[in-house]
Amino acid sequence: MPDPLPVIETPRLIVRRFAAEDWRDLFACLSDPAVVRFEPYGVFSEEACRREAVRRMTDDRFWAVSLKDNKTVIGNVTLTKQDFDTWELGYVFSAAWQGRGYATESAGAMIRYAIRQLHARRIVAMCNPDNEKSWRLLERLHMRREGHLKQNVYFKTDAENRPLWVDTYEYGVLASEWRPPDRECV
Repeated sequence: MPDPLPVIETPRLIVRRFAAEDWRDLFACLSDPAVVRFEPYGVFSEEACRREAVRRMTDDRFWAVSLKDNKTVIGNVTLTKQDFDTWELGYVFSAAWQGRGYATESAGAMIRYAIRQLHARRIVAMCNPDNEKSWRLLERLHMRREGHLKQNVYFKTDAENRPLWVDTYEYGVLASEWRPPDRECV
């Protein structure tokens, strides 16, 4: 069994390690084409979500975000170690739970955790410029848009297997300047 990640509680959420039984909630999220539109993967099947939930149980980058009141997993956040005491933040939430501040609440808690517990010097995040919900969330977290990379990456190809290049917004914030979002996150 891997070392346990801490459990992080916010006013409405529990952020924790994934469990095998989370596959159903993961399927509700990752089977939705609108949710995975900007992700480097496509829609997941039920079987793929069963395997993915088990895989995430031992992957310290992935944290399940569940509601305190009924334990439903509504999405996930990721923290990935980079060079120079920098951590990259990511998130994916089920469409049914978007627009309620849960992503802001959990991502803010993860930034706080990275700064206080992991001694992060800097937090970064990246998103597609067409994903307005994502970059607005990063701005609510008081992260600064530091760059706009043109056609720097592709995750998908067209019918002739040619890359479908996309742009990337880069966001960052130093630990020394970060302040929590307006909504209390811990």
